[in-house]
Amino acid sequence: MSQHILEHLARTDPVLGGLIRAVGPCRLAPEGDCHPFQTLARAIAHQQLNGTAANTILGRLVDSCGAGSFPTPEQVLRAPAESLRAAGFSFAKVAALRDLAEKTLAAVVPDAATLLQLTDEEIITRLTEVRGIGRWTVEMLLVFQLGRPDVLPVDDFGVRSGFQAAYGLSRMPRPQVLAAWGERWKPYRTTAAWYLWRALELKRAGTLPVPAERIRRPPGKARPRALRAGGTSSAPLRRAGARKHSRPRRTRRSRAPASKK
Repeated sequence: MSQHILEHLARTDPVLGGLIRAVGPCRLAPEGDCHPFQTLARAIAHQQLNGTAANTILGRLVDSCGAGSFPTPEQVLRAPAESLRAAGFSFAKVAALRDLAEKTLAAVVPDAATLLQLTDEEIITRLTEVRGIGRWTVEMLLVFQLGRPDVLPVDDFGVRSGFQAAYGLSRMPRPQVLAAWGERWKPYRTTAAWYLWRALELKRAGTLPVPAERIRRPPGKARPRALRAGGTSSAPLRRAGARKHSRPRRTRRSRAPASKK
């Protein structure tokens, strides 16, 4: 990890800088060898299961459908639904696995060489067309397999919890608020996310540093101020001195003009 990246993050965000000093160098090491069909098939198997159970299911898939190797899209489509169910896939996961195979053969899901040429958003757009594959799954692929440097998974529970801990907040930030705060970390938001994951480890160990500065909440969209004279608002402003339960004055309603035929 380049020292320049860490210096940039620490300079733009003192709280993150303190976290970086407490954790030490970033140890994120992407695999770099991404096979989209296999990666997404594994992701489907792992949904709502612990790692041991998911790996058992994948092992059965390799034995029954791939004859000892990870099955190809063609082999998945040829396999009877009963065979996939016997491996441990639910009905929903069978449908997702077959949709993945179909979209791989149709080149909606690109091969590895094509994938490397696409931008982050292009990858997210194409892969989330697969049934059961959401943005978070694709972001994990971008981070841990492709090593893309500027990915901030704002829906990730660990990232949001880590931000809450590191910044001393009373509650987790909303995804859109975290996204707005993370603008200062560009173009190295992947590294920032990695340190937020580490913040939870430090908290459990009792070594999380006190935030270098306190914030009540990450700034999102500014709340509207009371309107000055001449402004408009969807909610009427109460005049100074007006009673809380005073009845509004009745006004004459104007009749709408008759429509012309």
